[in-house]
Amino acid sequence: MRIVVASGKGGTGKTTVAVNLALTFAKIESGVCYLDCDVEAPNGHVFLSPQVEQTKTAALLVPQVNPELCDGCGKCSDICRFGAIVVMRKKVLTYPELCHSCGGCKLVCPQKAITETERAIGIVETGHSHGIRYVAGRLNVGEASAVPLIRKVKAEMPNDGLVIIDAPPGTSCPVIETMRDSDYVVLVTEPTPFGLNDLRLAVETTRKLDRPFGVIINRSDIGDGQVEQYCLDEGITVLASIPFSREIGETYAQGLILIDHIPAQASLYTELADTVMAQALLQTQRSPLHESRYVQEGGLK
Repeated sequence: MRIVVASGKGGTGKTTVAVNLALTFAKIESGVCYLDCDVEAPNGHVFLSPQVEQTKTAALLVPQVNPELCDGCGKCSDICRFGAIVVMRKKVLTYPELCHSCGGCKLVCPQKAITETERAIGIVETGHSHGIRYVAGRLNVGEASAVPLIRKVKAEMPNDGLVIIDAPPGTSCPVIETMRDSDYVVLVTEPTPFGLNDLRLAVETTRKLDRPFGVIINRSDIGDGQVEQYCLDEGITVLASIPFSREIGETYAQGLILIDHIPAQASLYTELADTVMAQALLQTQRSPLHESRYVQEGGLK
């Protein structure tokens, strides 16, 4: 089961939900994995304090041209849709930061003048924390796209067990790459005009991807009810409403885990985990064996 925690905008509490949800599941499930796919600004480690066991450099293959073999025919430039390789007056110019590593230029070069070399785009860390497997990516400053690194982070996912994936904020390509093969999406929002606007975009994106989803309303008691009404009108399941709490803010600011320091939050996330799993099993029509095992164990209650 792959559950993505996403949001239409930053600052809604997405990482807080993802971390506490993963740790709640880990209290009864073995093999829980937390993936931080917010590779441009990963911060799950602030709360999990993982023991990092391996750090790997993530790299893409980019073209390297041998000028002694190149005759300037321009076929490599013609095939590249992204302008990563250009021929000007028989001279080949490459722009590695624009390359999508498709290998097309190397394939069509009649003189075999193009080879490929690695270009580092970031790192992928793996380790453990509080009984869960931890995987996170960190994109190098200045990189144009986070998508290739997100793919490398997701490649570290186990083939079985429960995976909680912390998505980037927004609705752009990195979010779509994170969501696209998930079993269920949890959208975290806040009851503000910006929150509602960006929730609409997130809902549209999730529906375009045909992913089942539900909504968590954070700081639910500060709004005017418009987010709740929107969810009601659209037939969207509200998984939980989390009221504003100064205690939560203070605990978060210290980098502490909510369910370990606030009993009410432990109860809330236990109920939330049950709700999320029940919705995911219902909407994705998981196998009877998986559903039966979970129900027989009494969920998380």
